[in-house]
Amino acid sequence: MKNTEKTKEKLSSGIPGFDEILMGGFVPRRSYLLRGLPGTGKTALGMHFLTEGVKNKEKVLFINMGEPTPQVISNAQAMGFDTEGIDFLDLSPDEDFFAKQEAYDIFSPAEVERESTTNTIIEKVQSLQPVRVFLDPITQFRYLSTDEFQFRKQALSFLRFLTDNGATVLFTSEFSEQDPDDDLQFMCDGIINLEFFKEGRSISISKFRGSGFRFGVHSMRITRSGVKIYPRLRPTVQKQELTHETISSGVPELDELLHGGIERGTTTIISGPSGVGKTTVGIQFMKEAAGRGERSVVYTFEESESNLINRCESINIPVKSMINTGMLSVVPVEPLRYSPEEFAQLVRNEVDENGSKIVMIDSTSGYNLSLRGEDPVSHLHSLAKYMTHTGVTVILINEVENLSGDLKITEIGISYLADNMVFLRYFEQGGELRKAIGVLKKRLSDFEKNIRELQITQYGIRVGPPLDIKGILSGDLEFSRNDRE
Repeated sequence: MKNTEKTKEKLSSGIPGFDEILMGGFVPRRSYLLRGLPGTGKTALGMHFLTEGVKNKEKVLFINMGEPTPQVISNAQAMGFDTEGIDFLDLSPDEDFFAKQEAYDIFSPAEVERESTTNTIIEKVQSLQPVRVFLDPITQFRYLSTDEFQFRKQALSFLRFLTDNGATVLFTSEFSEQDPDDDLQFMCDGIINLEFFKEGRSISISKFRGSGFRFGVHSMRITRSGVKIYPRLRPTVQKQELTHETISSGVPELDELLHGGIERGTTTIISGPSGVGKTTVGIQFMKEAAGRGERSVVYTFEESESNLINRCESINIPVKSMINTGMLSVVPVEPLRYSPEEFAQLVRNEVDENGSKIVMIDSTSGYNLSLRGEDPVSHLHSLAKYMTHTGVTVILINEVENLSGDLKITEIGISYLADNMVFLRYFEQGGELRKAIGVLKKRLSDFEKNIRELQITQYGIRVGPPLDIKGILSGDLEFSRNDRE
């Protein structure tokens, strides 16, 4: 109850993903530093902060010290922001500054006769009484102060003046090795770091007084409709008490191998070489789920939606009908388009908003490409655990390169994630290439230790009786007399 009340007291950033990182939003009447090089999205975040306040009928103030107001408004509107309701205090240098060669002081020294800019700020804040203030950038103060001591003293007193008057303040800083902003980091209540890489953008929090926050580096994207933030998943959230209901595949012989099927809320790795039938076996569980009225989703990194549909239809898996009735969603994913956090958000939305009960990632190799060099194990761990903790059944399609030889379940070290492990293999018999299926692991129940033949026909999946062949796992086959015949 206390946490809920605390969350209600916070000020939303205007960006759902950002609020999640901030555990509800900004603590009111405090000052926060937005750090980042030009182009990292500081002003866009500030606009979200202010427009959220306007939406809540709050007084908001934009103190612009770099760009003139018309330019700020034009840029904001180009990103889809409605600037109506935002008060602007334009302290950017105008053309007279250059033409008349005047000294431009924010905190005007006594020798300057004209009305000090300090008084302008004070009058504006006292008359408007803003709940939210965005100052862009505070770095300008540094250039206008006589020395570092005066800058720190004036900047700190300025922030205190704003927060003492009831405002929550976001202010930006542009820094470099020559002009560090360590002093600003000390005087603020929170630090938000924005970075831009060739692979994308990121946001992280390194200080947040008075509240917890989500550690780590999170993905950020600037779109035509503003900023999107994708928090990094934590596997510990939304832990639920789950029942271990068994989910049938609808193929009796396959269910016999699994002693009834796979359990709801578990992770199953289906592993094997290319073309051996991994995706088909996974889709089979979804076909049976559709019969129960449960929705599933397939994220396909390598195969187009049309190819998957046509292939399944040709083997009597009615994927078209499942899609049309809303029991299945096939989502082609371009691996280099999404960051791991963006992909995780895609999955979360599907599960939370559409109620999908089975999620299949096809394949882990394609998913690995989206990581842009990051560790695939930690990301898959977080994603799989998040889903299973919410009762979703996860199927990971894992492709191995070896067609024969010693059995290798995965090549990226994710086998520990699996509650159930199903392997598919090729073997040669009588000069014909055939397929075998078996189970290596089930955490929640026993399973059949036999290896059976797998056939994918126009009538669907067929799993034969146990094979009397030794050496399928090692590739060094020994046939019985009957099998040789």
